[in-house]
Amino acid sequence: MSSHSFIKSLLVCAALVAAISWQASSSVAQSAKPTDKPVQIKPTAYIVGDYVGSEACKDCHEDQFRAFSHTSHADLSTIGSWKGKVTGCEACHGPGKNHIAEGDPTKIISFKNKPSKTISETCLACHAGREEHNNFRRGEHWRNDIGCTECHSPHGESTEKNTAGSNTFVSAANAQKPGFSTLKMLKVSEPQLCEGCHSEVKHQFNQPFHHKVLEGAMKCTDCHNAHGGFELKQTRLATGADAACVKCHADKQGPFVFEHAPVKTEGCVSCHTPHGSSNPRLLRTSRVSQLCLECHSQDHGVGAQEPAGPQHNLNAQYANCTSCHVKIHGSNSSHVFFR
Repeated sequence: MSSHSFIKSLLVCAALVAAISWQASSSVAQSAKPTDKPVQIKPTAYIVGDYVGSEACKDCHEDQFRAFSHTSHADLSTIGSWKGKVTGCEACHGPGKNHIAEGDPTKIISFKNKPSKTISETCLACHAGREEHNNFRRGEHWRNDIGCTECHSPHGESTEKNTAGSNTFVSAANAQKPGFSTLKMLKVSEPQLCEGCHSEVKHQFNQPFHHKVLEGAMKCTDCHNAHGGFELKQTRLATGADAACVKCHADKQGPFVFEHAPVKTEGCVSCHTPHGSSNPRLLRTSRVSQLCLECHSQDHGVGAQEPAGPQHNLNAQYANCTSCHVKIHGSNSSHVFFR
């Protein structure tokens, strides 16, 4: 075969390969549905010209603007991560151009008559995604239609001096006058805010033995997360119902070689009342022995085989069990929690 014929054969083969490739691509294109639409490009979140800025709200809403200007919400415009985002009044109330131009209150978002869940959804648009607020929709407040603005004031409150110069504060918790707060934009300070609804707890803090909440040494939110949680009564942390307790009472946490069963199965509240009690150590009964005998009246056969004879129980009536069983929360050396 001459070189001319060989080249001609190669060109024919190349043309055939190109034709087959073109036909395959055409069949694939034809198999696609002609009605398929390309992915829609979402429009911009807002039209810049419709937003006039918080200063434009000042003329009609002077009081709200004055209070708002001192809040952390007002400071968002100065934070670099919020550059290009809507801040100020219009972040919640929507664009104000038409509202100002027409003087029509329906041209702006008002929350006066909106359901609590709708209001809370507006807040969660920014405040979701943080550990403190992640569980709000599964919390007791959400289920009972208690929204964010029941406790917080989004416009802020008065910033006048609210502390007495002669006071010596135990902690930041009592650095506010009762019924006045600048923390977390609350309407009133803790615990007055919580007690406004949870009146069944208020009297417990007036018991002879109680956690120092009314004195300002601690707050309700030190133990409870008002924004929801997985644990009973929305207690803080996710390592068990007693996590809020052992955060301060770390010596009772363990783990111990010999565990006291009620501590592990029922928790601290099996013996203690958390808010307050008329009994020392916040115990549920006036005598330690009485509390112990509620379970140890007979041999249960669980863990340590506790003596069940009548003499032992009678002796317990005249002495506190913890005089001998001193490591009652758990022990590393004694199966009956002796020293």
